[in-house]
Amino acid sequence: MRTDEETAAYACMIVRKAAATVFQAFADPAMTTRFWYSKSSGPMVPSAELRWEWETYGASVPVRVLTVEEDRLITFEWGNYAQPTTVTLTFTPLPGRPQDTFVEVRETGFHGQGAELVTWLNNTVGGFTTALCAMKALLEHDIETNAVADHHPA
Repeated sequence: MRTDEETAAYACMIVRKAAATVFQAFADPAMTTRFWYSKSSGPMVPSAELRWEWETYGASVPVRVLTVEEDRLITFEWGNYAQPTTVTLTFTPLPGRPQDTFVEVRETGFHGQGAELVTWLNNTVGGFTTALCAMKALLEHDIETNAVADHHPA
């Protein structure tokens, strides 16, 4: 198995909140830190150069925001800037149910092959699925699950 531009990790979820609310959950670190990373150097705005931290894991990552379309789309690069991957977050109101949003996460630009690539893709899908579930619980029920912090206990 070799990578190309078509290799992508994908996760999705319906969140029973309006697209503007779900978009803000990712754009505003005051909300995002309640379900995904523990610290951010700023909000998701066009051309922002950010650093996200997961203190539980002693991990951090540089983030470069590429595109922001209010209530609809966020695209960013993260990881090693010599070979970053690109993440696209899409927020789509459901037809006939504008109070519900279909959230899609697609990450592309993976490098590697074989077992290394499969592991990377599996970890990415699992991580984004965990973050989406935690966000859903927060937005729909005001419950902080700590799912991301508890995903890989010591």
